[in-house]
Amino acid sequence: MAKKVSKRFKALSEKIEDRDYSLAEGCSLLKGLQSAKFDESVEVALNLNVDPRHADQMIRGAVVLPNGTGKTVRVAVFAKGAKVDEAKAAGADIVGNDDLVETVQAGNIDFDVLIATPDCMGLVGKLGRILGPKGLMPNPKTGTVTMDVTKAVNDAKGGQVAYRVDKKGNMQAAVGKVSFSEEAIKENIEAFVAAINKAKPSTAKGKYITTAAVSLTMSPSINLDTLEIMDIK
Repeated sequence: MAKKVSKRFKALSEKIEDRDYSLAEGCSLLKGLQSAKFDESVEVALNLNVDPRHADQMIRGAVVLPNGTGKTVRVAVFAKGAKVDEAKAAGADIVGNDDLVETVQAGNIDFDVLIATPDCMGLVGKLGRILGPKGLMPNPKTGTVTMDVTKAVNDAKGGQVAYRVDKKGNMQAAVGKVSFSEEAIKENIEAFVAAINKAKPSTAKGKYITTAAVSLTMSPSINLDTLEIMDIK
């Protein structure tokens, strides 16, 4: 059964030509696709020519966007000793260790990012079944397992976006809001794409980025010129 397309979505689709847009053109067009009553997120979707089944082609990490994400991020930190005070001073919303384990086990997950010092990962490990499916497990590759608690909290609060390729080579991330200026949207997308390009495995063969697109939360997607995207450093 064919999926019914709303009049709103059809009208937006008619604004998009069947071609690959430059990044500047895509960002400009995005601004005209706003149709929701809320501040829609700007989303980037890439398909990478990698095989994540091989450890050296599992692309995962985090990047701090120059203009932030436009979201208010609540940060929790697992820490002990002096690191507890450091986390609080950095602006963490929740800080703890054994007590935080109990809070999470009780189902009270009132945070968007979880950071842990290495000496607390034994505690965090107990929560894997709860945090894993929610994408909240701290990981050294995303900078969320670290002794530099101040930097980790500041990055999380300041617009850090984590990324991870799925088993089919797809990667998607929200990189700002439609209320941002065209230039701010473009800068954020460039920062995100530059991180992905930098993470290209030496073992990846052929064209690295096979498709690239941008969209809003409630809009159709705009295809981007992959050659331009792969050139972003």
